[in-house]
Amino acid sequence: MDTPIQFQINTGSAEPIYRQLMDQLRRRVAAGQWQAGQELPSVRELALQLAVHPMTISKAYGLLETEGLLERRRGLAMRIAASHARPAAARDRIEQLRPTLQRAAAEAHELGVSKTRALELFERLLDAPDRGAAR
Repeated sequence: MDTPIQFQINTGSAEPIYRQLMDQLRRRVAAGQWQAGQELPSVRELALQLAVHPMTISKAYGLLETEGLLERRRGLAMRIAASHARPAAARDRIEQLRPTLQRAAAEAHELGVSKTRALELFERLLDAPDRGAAR
């Protein structure tokens, strides 16, 4: 059964919303949570749901189509491209995570947070039911 495609955005993030959407989609497809052939919400529908400008959604979808992750079908919903029928290999998913962890490590160093404390926090965040609310 397909996991419904729902996005979450962080309006307080320095990362543009269209990039947040793109990154989320890439990660979910790489993990096999969203699968080839699965339809995405329409631009209007998602813009209303997230309370963002439709051009933001259109930009993310368009760039992902150019990248080959999505495919457009005239008169039908955009969907995940057939070429993404299987989850990405574990090493590819780890490489996709690397830039985020590098930024987190750099920030921990800048803030003077010890390796032990940073790893404790990371474990709590991973174990948190809502993935990110641990303090």
